[in-house]
Amino acid sequence: MSQRQYINQMKPSQRIEGAFTIANAQLGRTKNDKPYLRCLLSDKSAQVPARMWSMDEAHFERLPTDGFVYIEGETQDYQGQLQIVVHQIDPIDPSPEQLADLLPVSARNPDEMLARVEELIASLEHDGVRALGELFLEDEHFMREFTVAPAAKQLHHAHLHGLLEHTVSLMEAAHRLCPLYPGINRDLVVMGCFLQDIGKTRELRYDVGFAYTDLGELVGHIVEGTHMLRDKIDLLRRERGVRLPSGAALVLEHIILSHHSLPEHGAAKVPMSPEAILVALIDQLDAKTVIALDASGRTGKGPPSNANGHFTERNWALGAKIYRPDPLAKPDPISG
Repeated sequence: MSQRQYINQMKPSQRIEGAFTIANAQLGRTKNDKPYLRCLLSDKSAQVPARMWSMDEAHFERLPTDGFVYIEGETQDYQGQLQIVVHQIDPIDPSPEQLADLLPVSARNPDEMLARVEELIASLEHDGVRALGELFLEDEHFMREFTVAPAAKQLHHAHLHGLLEHTVSLMEAAHRLCPLYPGINRDLVVMGCFLQDIGKTRELRYDVGFAYTDLGELVGHIVEGTHMLRDKIDLLRRERGVRLPSGAALVLEHIILSHHSLPEHGAAKVPMSPEAILVALIDQLDAKTVIALDASGRTGKGPPSNANGHFTERNWALGAKIYRPDPLAKPDPISG
């Protein structure tokens, strides 16, 4: 193709070819017990489901479960949503130019987001908690991963700098919400928002698309985050002579362990302190709102859809269909 057409520009019944990121590749069986490929294909603009109805097992074994492929196929409308029917598919090692088209990037400036994280950590009143945050900020290897990594493989903030974007949104929300609740410890909430996903710097990789590392599969970011916190607290004591109060260290660890709220959502503990409850709610606020906005197409990241459909397919992460229109949006001067 002479000029790439991104997924969010595609319409049904178009012939397509090009490099894409593949995720969650699986070999299914048709009603006639014939093998077929089902997967998700994406570029930096959006992600769509894809099917290849003629797929032998030997060819499937050559494909990455998560990685990069070159495909030929066509788009079609399936129940109001765009999907791709693949005719030919092969694994590739993308060129730097192709990679720039495939991995989505945050629309926000990473330098500005990082500067705000630094400001919020500097605003912490307790010397020990602030020194803990500064120790993380001074860790060049950690910060290199923290500022570039996605926040998720595909659910929310699944783009480069996504972890930074998610974290600064949580810290900003905490900064604005804490004054509404006298008695809440702002330092623990803001620091908890910074710490809750630090394990994702080791859980996720982004050199072959967005995928889990071995540590991510076997340990996960919640448990690994507590390991990282304990290491920094110990380093703070040994190298700087600063002892974080044991109760504060315990609550911060509990915030990491409980920020997914429920065991069925991955939490090791349910939130059991006012600060842990607030962090978990702020995390859900940001993650679910972003998932809904992306699904609705209002952020420009959702997959293309049949223009007349007001609802998405049921979103499994939210447990509901999502109503797309903004009823107060001004009509397009061209079409409206």
